Formats: sequence, structure tokens, C-alpha cells
Amino acid sequence: MTIKLYCFGESGNSYKAALALQLSGLDWEPVFVDFFNGANRTPEYRTEVNEMGEAPALVDGDFRLSQSGAIQQYVTDKSGKFGGATQAEKYDVLRWVLWDNHKLSSQAGMTRFLMNFLPEKHRNPDVIAFSQGRLKAAYAVLNNHLEGRDWIVGDGVTNADLSCCGYLYYPEPFGFERAEWPHIDAWLTRLSEQPGWKHPYDLMPGTPSDRA
Repeated sequence: MTIKLYCFGESGNSYKAALALQLSGLDWEPVFVDFFNGANRTPEYRTEVNEMGEAPALVDGDFRLSQSGAIQQYVTDKSGKFGGATQAEKYDVLRWVLWDNHKLSSQAGMTRFLMNFLPEKHRNPDVIAFSQGRLKAAYAVLNNHLEGRDWIVGDGVTNADLSCCGYLYYPEPFGFERAEWPHIDAWLTRLSEQPGWKHPYDLMPGTPSDRA
């Protein structure tokens, strides 16, 4: 049975789940969520897909799941990939997924939204500057950790990589310049060279140009 992932191209959190599915080799397909027109807030979506009213959401037969980290773990349990080679690596992967959700993607997603998708009259430069400052601290942690490493945990791609990369391939400006973070830059290149990798706008339906 084909796994369905409810997602949209602009969503870095959706990309984390979609990329895990894409690289896992599991049979899956994206289902477009018209987020910017409120499709995820309808009673039908909350009843039939995700009661939290968010994307991504996974539907595998009668099983439903939301939150990108949980979906990544589901992909790991189903495919045997991306979970770490040892018990110690398993917990290290979880540590980085949680760190990303709290320190990196949360700030990157909000800053990118404030700078690119919020109407210009509502963009607060002080709030944006504060978020960018927090992002720089997170970039520094990740960049320093990747010095001398190919991957965040262990010797291959794990959910740590698939989580932390979630917002870093997007072209919209939000305070991340790959050239300023050479170890992150090299890591993103390695990840993009994995068989089956696709850019978020190629992997999932929906782009900013659709709403231009």
C-alpha cells in the first residue's frame, strides 16, 4: 500500500518527512496541502488527516501520524534506515532531531516566513533580527560539529541529517548563506548527492511562484 504524505513544497518540516520517505525506498506519494489558503484548518482535514491541523501528516492505510520527527522514526522502523547503527547512535540521532526542532528549524522556519511570506507591512525588523541572531548561534553549533565529519551521527545518513537540513536548501533569504558555514555547505552537498535526493520544490507540490 502506498504511503501518503500530506505536505506542501514551502514547508521545511514537510521536507524532512518527504526526504526520509524518498531516500528510504518505501512506496509513497505526496498529497498537496493548500496551506496558504487554509486547507489544513478545515474540519475535514482535522478529522480525516491530522487533528492538529498541521503538515506534514502521514497516512499509511488506517494508520495516521503527524510531526516530522515522529514520521521520520516511522520511516526508520518500516525501512530499517536512518536510525543509527548502534544504541548509542540511536540516542544521538534523537538528540539532534530534538535539537533541530527546538533550536534550528523552529527559528529558520519562522524567520523565513516573516521575511518572505508575511505581508510586508507586518514584517517587524526587530523580531527578524532577534531570530536571525538565534539562528547564527545554531548554525555555529552545527558547523562546528560537522568539522571533520561527513554526517551528523555515525558513518551514514540518519534522521539527524534529514531533520537538520529541512530548511537549508530553500532559496528564499532568511539569514543563511552557505558560503559562511563551510562545513554545513559541504555536508549539504554530500546529502544532495545521495541517490534519489530532490530539492524540496521538486519533491513536493507547491511553490511560491504558484501564488505569485
